Amino acid sequence: MPDTLSQTAAFVRPPKSLLRVTGKALIDFNMIREGDRVLLGLSGGKDSLSLLHILEHFRRHAPIHFEYAAVTIDPMSESFSPAALKPYLAALGVEYFYVEEPIVSMAESKLSNNSYCAFCARMKRGLMYKTCREHGYNVLAQAQHLDDLAESFLMSAFHGGQLKTMKGHYQIDAGDLRMIRPLIYARERQLRDFAASAALPVIAENCPACFAMPTQREHMKQLLAQEEAGNPNLFKTLKTTMMPLMRQGLPESC
Repeated sequence: MPDTLSQTAAFVRPPKSLLRVTGKALIDFNMIREGDRVLLGLSGGKDSLSLLHILEHFRRHAPIHFEYAAVTIDPMSESFSPAALKPYLAALGVEYFYVEEPIVSMAESKLSNNSYCAFCARMKRGLMYKTCREHGYNVLAQAQHLDDLAESFLMSAFHGGQLKTMKGHYQIDAGDLRMIRPLIYARERQLRDFAASAALPVIAENCPACFAMPTQREHMKQLLAQEEAGNPNLFKTLKTTMMPLMRQGLPESC
């Protein structure tokens, strides 16, 4: 990342098409409420960086008042470091928590390769919950998009024998925090295009274990791409199919 980044960083207005689908998801799932304090899980990838700018737009323009901050979990990998995000968030004036945990070395010593992703996700989620509690945030926002949900749906059906995918908005088992995914109606390509046009400081290969080995998720991504080439309405249909699963566990008053 350039040394001048901290001097030139500024919020960028996301395109209307991306704001439209995100705004609809926020309303449909009643994700952000008056007085909420939202903590964004910021990996440094295109999706979470895009969501950072989207949250700032809605903070300024939404008819309710809410606050947000960001947290990055550094897995302490030799091949990947999100530390370059620190000056960027400082320049934007966003409250930022940076948590270091040797997740990669822990996974390497305890797990087989095909367990890395689940272990890493579980560890990161627990640390984000902890950060929310320590600093008074009641909502955790993550940046999974419609493509992610479709891939999870197929993985669950093909390999898990279940019909399930990621939920749009739910209360965690402990009952003290809510999880929201504002990008569940957005396509990955929308986020990729915005990140590129806005020159967001995307950190490449933000999950080194996944990039080092083939994964079921990557296979599902390729399968969906092949199917969409012959059926442009594929993701519209999948969204309708998955909606009851996305709405499972929706908190009261939604």
